[in-house]
Amino acid sequence: MPGALPVTVYPPSSTGGRRVRVNGEILGLAYDTADVAEFLRRAGLDVDPVEVTVSPLIEWRGVGPEYWGPEPGAGPG
Repeated sequence: MPGALPVTVYPPSSTGGRRVRVNGEILGLAYDTADVAEFLRRAGLDVDPVEVTVSPLIEWRGVGPEYWGPEPGAGPG
């Protein structure tokens, strides 16, 4: 995809969800691949939610697209 922006999906937070950064800007907290696809659409990148999991445009940090949190063992107490 010409002119593609760098996309990073960060590890799941302790309460669930993953931050999504596009071109250096945090766009929000995603809870699934459909959320990631929507953030990318808003940033001008047309990526199908199914393609999000395999797109070379996206760097998945910590774990892949199959896990959204919360982190095991996290929570109060």
